[in-house]
Amino acid sequence: MKFNFRRLSSFISQGIAAGGVIALTCAIGPGSQAQTLGPVVTVAQGDPFSGCTADHVHAQESAFGSVLFPATSIEPWVATDPTDPSRLLVGHQQDRWSDGGSRGLVGVVSNDAGSTWTNSIPSGVTDCTGGKFRRASDPWVDFAQDGTAFFFSLVLDPAKPTTPFGARNSAMLVSRSTDHGVTWQPPVTLIRNNSPHVLNDKNSLTADPTANKYVYAVWDQLSVFPQTKDAAQLLAENDGVLIARKLRKAAASAAGGAPFFKFNFTGPSFFSRSVDNGVTWSTATPIYQPGTNAQTIDNIVRVLPDGTLLDFFTVINVTPSGLSIGYIKSANKGVNWTGPTFPHDISVVGVVTPDSGQPVRDASILYSVAVNPKSGAIYLTWQDDRFSTATCTTPTGSVPIDGIVFSESDNGGATWSTPVMINKTPPNGTNPCRQQAFIPAVVASGDGNTIAVTYYDFRNDTNTPAGFEGTDYFAVFCSTTTACTNPANWVNERQLTDASFNMLDSPVAGGHFLGDYMGLTASGPATFYPVFGKATSPNVTAEFTRKITFP
Repeated sequence: MKFNFRRLSSFISQGIAAGGVIALTCAIGPGSQAQTLGPVVTVAQGDPFSGCTADHVHAQESAFGSVLFPATSIEPWVATDPTDPSRLLVGHQQDRWSDGGSRGLVGVVSNDAGSTWTNSIPSGVTDCTGGKFRRASDPWVDFAQDGTAFFFSLVLDPAKPTTPFGARNSAMLVSRSTDHGVTWQPPVTLIRNNSPHVLNDKNSLTADPTANKYVYAVWDQLSVFPQTKDAAQLLAENDGVLIARKLRKAAASAAGGAPFFKFNFTGPSFFSRSVDNGVTWSTATPIYQPGTNAQTIDNIVRVLPDGTLLDFFTVINVTPSGLSIGYIKSANKGVNWTGPTFPHDISVVGVVTPDSGQPVRDASILYSVAVNPKSGAIYLTWQDDRFSTATCTTPTGSVPIDGIVFSESDNGGATWSTPVMINKTPPNGTNPCRQQAFIPAVVASGDGNTIAVTYYDFRNDTNTPAGFEGTDYFAVFCSTTTACTNPANWVNERQLTDASFNMLDSPVAGGHFLGDYMGLTASGPATFYPVFGKATSPNVTAEFTRKITFP
């Protein structure tokens, strides 16, 4: 029997019971299979740094005007151990600051397919873990093929708003574990800058799935020159994403090619690699220079099945649109790189809460990317308002409605499909702001047969009681036996949160903040583990997972 996928494009799965296991018992078209959801499991909550005094919280509050959010577990990343698909490692920020970074980064390990979790905190990173830096951000974890675990940390010391740049002292550290994330060796420093005009930011790490012992670390290094009063005022942030958004906004508003600042900036992609599973690392060097008054951010290396590396990034003020996704390639494990290719522009303003219109710290200049381990197809997803057919209007103003778009390349990046919107957030004539979707993640299953994408939206919001702006997390799937470039083939959407949470309870760090990204990993041939944050009470967040299994 043939099925008409267009008729199924509005399929939405409902009725997920709290803590229950629900199986979808019918197949939805060619190649699509039933899925089983496990119970919602808490990955991380509480405050392991509650007894720490080494980072002098009150002194930071007084000196910088910072606000600390204790007991926040925020911005998770997750990886699966190739030697044991039931072993998972999550890294997250612990105790977020309002103006950039957290008190430290925490690792959490599960050895039973996500049913239970145990803290495993790398030492020697921030003051609270015996290190030399006040704050840390952008946790990133991965496993080598032999089970060696890696934890990549951005570390920084905050600076006063009166200094010429937001962080005088910043570095990139990689911690290594030879017992699958149970214990950690002292971190290796890939780069350190003690400068008033340099900030290393937005790092990621990839252990090569095609060649054990090769590990790749990438990030952007933002610098400003010469130092001016304007630079001090604009760049008084300890957070590279917020700085990048300000630079992007200023560039977009500049008219006639006139300078939009009284200083210059640049943000090249930096790269370091290890060929001995993280024991030693190459000298960090730039592999892509976007030019003056332009930058990269969100560098992520992905490896094709033939061993080719692609370093993806967002570029600001490089292409005519001003905001695009780009990448460079290496055919020799990072020794040499091609020039850049820019497959897609990003059209985005950003998300606000649906009733009061408060800013949400979303992923609006970022993206998520995955490679199919069997076919080598590359999948991109990001927030975009190009398909917006309504306007979100709140007491604070109006913005286009962000959706989640998807594009793929089946030939190593030579060509890309036209972006399509794949989130299944329903229209809302009463309040179109409830149609906004944000912070996507994408991954392909181990057998290559299924693509999963996760995201938040506000569809269940009723503003009841007033001030409760309901938010939920969802997953949607596409069988690779169908054309995933057709939005009708993204089906079986499932709600992963067991109940709506109030976005207004999320701490404010450049907007209500759950993380610039969420974790999503594949395990074995046909299992997915999303790791996502939600606010559990005012200014407190925790992280959860929910096992998704296909037969």
